[in-house]
Amino acid sequence: MAASTDSDLSITGVLSRSPEEIGRVLALLLGAGEKVQCDLAGGEILFESKLLYVDPERAYILLAPGTSDSALAALLARPRASFHANSKGWQVEFSAARSRRAVHNGIAALRLDFPEILATRQNRAAERTAVQPHVPLQFVADAGGPISFNGVLIDISSAGFAFLQYAPNITLEPGTLLKGCCIALPGRPPATVDLEVRYSRMDALPDGRHAVRSGCRFVNTPPALKALLASFFVN
Repeated sequence: MAASTDSDLSITGVLSRSPEEIGRVLALLLGAGEKVQCDLAGGEILFESKLLYVDPERAYILLAPGTSDSALAALLARPRASFHANSKGWQVEFSAARSRRAVHNGIAALRLDFPEILATRQNRAAERTAVQPHVPLQFVADAGGPISFNGVLIDISSAGFAFLQYAPNITLEPGTLLKGCCIALPGRPPATVDLEVRYSRMDALPDGRHAVRSGCRFVNTPPALKALLASFFVN
């Protein structure tokens, strides 16, 4: 695969389902020897590794097994896992299924199915405002049947927002559609909006707990949402 320049990550946009684009970004991580991480057990276990091989036929990828036997065992026990990496100012996230042991060039490796979706992100272009105190959120995620959970809004822009959620059984992969997210502010009618998840990562909180921080873009902007946004950005 041809060498890539630093600016190549921007070509992918924020979210890509193209096998060619996904393979190109993974090749960037592979060529740069970037660290690949996966948060497990609600943030209590961190799997750290590096890419060893990206199949040119887009069937699978290979990772190093890492240095922690407990982290490897936790990853192997999951049918699917989300990984994140950093490369020259860009953050990359992808999900891959069916992790299993393999051998690559005579050394131990971890084989996973080729990712179906990959997200890249840089600093937001839109103005972002931190929300204090945090605003409660209610979600209904329609992924094979409605799943409801709660979260708290931590920052917002005209394009989307970031929130924290604490449910250990909820996995928000890039591309997940969250339908009917209800945002309520004191003294204002609630706004209901559909969202698309762009990234998720585990954050350590000041009180020692862990929570999943996810960033989303607005899929639609109904009048109630526009009015709510005005309360954040207009004095």
